[in-house]
Amino acid sequence: MESKIEVLSTVHIKHSEDLYKIVDLLNRTLKREDLMFGLALDQEDQNQAIFTIYRT
Repeated sequence: MESKIEVLSTVHIKHSEDLYKIVDLLNRTLKREDLMFGLALDQEDQNQAIFTIYRT
């Protein structure tokens, strides 16, 4: 059984200490809708974060 993850949208935003809380809340709330949210630091600019929405 193969699982395909599709990237729906990606945005670069200013990094904040509490961004992970929003991503965690979205993942817990919307997992039944086959949505997943990711957050990563931009490797080129540590003041920027990359927020991504996926469909699972």
